[in-house]
Amino acid sequence: MSSSRTGVVVVTGGSRGIGAATARLAARHGYAVCVAFRSDAEAARAVVGEVEALGPAAVAVRADVGLEQDVERLFDTAENALGPVTALVNNAGVLERQCRVDEITADRLQRVLSTNVVGAFLCARQAVLRMSTRYGGRGGAIVNVSSAASRLGSPHEYVDYAASKGAVDTLTLGLSKEVAAEGIRVNCVRPGIIATGIHAAGGEPGRVDRIGPLQPMGRGGTAEEVAEAIVWLLSDAASYSTGAFIDVSGGR
Repeated sequence: MSSSRTGVVVVTGGSRGIGAATARLAARHGYAVCVAFRSDAEAARAVVGEVEALGPAAVAVRADVGLEQDVERLFDTAENALGPVTALVNNAGVLERQCRVDEITADRLQRVLSTNVVGAFLCARQAVLRMSTRYGGRGGAIVNVSSAASRLGSPHEYVDYAASKGAVDTLTLGLSKEVAAEGIRVNCVRPGIIATGIHAAGGEPGRVDRIGPLQPMGRGGTAEEVAEAIVWLLSDAASYSTGAFIDVSGGR
């Protein structure tokens, strides 16, 4: 364990995309990193290796954030391996194949909402229980990763995903007010069209190539650009920001 560092951050969905980029950048800023993942152990181990190569300690923990016992174990493991958790990046998110609302099934809704909404709440709960001065903690920061979809609705594609991210926006607003006097800042980043593997899960791997040029900035974004906003909100440079939203969406 490093003796000189910024803190300990739990990054959910940390094995890929925005989560992996955030883990790497947080390590560059001195954070020890818990890489939470659901299925790809090899990718998670690779991110841990990248973090450790930068100096800070790291650990990978398999967890389904939609399951309460998994989330409790995730935070327990992070603290046992790295020390008290001082930051959470609520990044784990899923979507399913593009379709209309009249094609969405209850099973699909359960899968999307379990990870994107229940998971965000459960992870935020554990972070507050460990970081809040109300419970003897020393404070900390939470960054929720939402989506520009929460503002746009994603018609004909992912209205269920967009709705789940609308819930993340509301979680950010409500929780930020609940814990503002307890040493915890809660903010939100809303990515737009970002080049990650999530588009393949929706059935259109080339979605960034199709939609990127239509953005006001004329391109899609990168996971690293989103990570910059996330890590800034975690940092002391954002010490008077809570309940805030940063849209990393190329002007969309």
